[in-house]
Amino acid sequence: MKLDQTLTMLKDLTDARAIAGNEKEARDVMKQYIEPYADTIETDGLGSLIAKKVGQEDGPKIMVAGHLDEVGFMVTQIDDRGFIKFQTVGGWWSQVMLAQRVQIVTRSGETVTGVIGSKPPHILPAEQRNKPVDIKQMFIDVGATSKEEVMEWGIRPGDMIAPYFDFTVMKNDKFLLAKAWDNRIGCAIAIEVLKGLKDEQHPNVVYGCGVVQEEVGLRGSKTATHQINPAIGFAVDVGIAGDTPGISPSEAASKMGEGPQIIVYDASMVGHKGLRDLVVDTAEEAGIPYQYEAIPGGGTDAGSIHITANGVPAISIGIATRYIHSHAGILHRDDFENTVKLVIEVIKKLDAETVQRITFE
Repeated sequence: MKLDQTLTMLKDLTDARAIAGNEKEARDVMKQYIEPYADTIETDGLGSLIAKKVGQEDGPKIMVAGHLDEVGFMVTQIDDRGFIKFQTVGGWWSQVMLAQRVQIVTRSGETVTGVIGSKPPHILPAEQRNKPVDIKQMFIDVGATSKEEVMEWGIRPGDMIAPYFDFTVMKNDKFLLAKAWDNRIGCAIAIEVLKGLKDEQHPNVVYGCGVVQEEVGLRGSKTATHQINPAIGFAVDVGIAGDTPGISPSEAASKMGEGPQIIVYDASMVGHKGLRDLVVDTAEEAGIPYQYEAIPGGGTDAGSIHITANGVPAISIGIATRYIHSHAGILHRDDFENTVKLVIEVIKKLDAETVQRITFE
């Protein structure tokens, strides 16, 4: 299938290898796509990308943040036979890891492909066969015969290991399958929001951000927020899709294709009431579908944004995504496009008077 401009951008973003602390590839791709719509681009001290688009120079500052990093791994040890031990970077469930391909990126930028291995079931005691394999017992096989051979290939402790998966438009072409939707889709939203505002009047200054190190503690959003000092913050991220077998509505109520998720509560924050009401009212006025979601077991960059400096009214808007924190996720293109529309329409309303009004609601 020939990819259109939007799908090409999404492929380029998700193909980039960028775990926490190693976000350069994704940052370079995001910069390429957002630069035509930004007045200025800068980074903070941790490497978060901050693209500024001025509507009204003295208007409130509005931050729209996706995060550049994906869940992945890091090389920690190389044994004498050339097998690689690793550290998870971000949250992983051991049962989605075994036999999956990975890419190790060396200091020089060379890529070495490997596979996550463990003992085969044939030699496991019966009681172990029914238990998940401990991540500490896993290793990566890169087809080497010795530690020296691995070192010759440039692999060293600290090197990034990223999941290996091909971007795929599925048979139903609204369904998009890729690694790293968490959270290159948020970066894509930030790009498209600035693009959508290119020839529009808006009563504020918008900052489209690709922040770093979200998966290890919402770190880059904190430093980027300090640098911007926004009046309003949006985190745009994936959320859990509850439309697959085994998930009950009480665990996750959202369905793919039914609009952006408005996150009323998660483990990192309570969504700001005044901003939440404005987002809901705007969606209803514009005829944009939406759904509510609460995620008590996870957080987003809004969790850091809202408690930075003197506090920032913030909310998280998500896209229902299947199989997050694994090698491959699925999301719905309509949800992406409707999220971009919703954020743009809300931004158009955020003049100084509205920001003042909703801040203390």
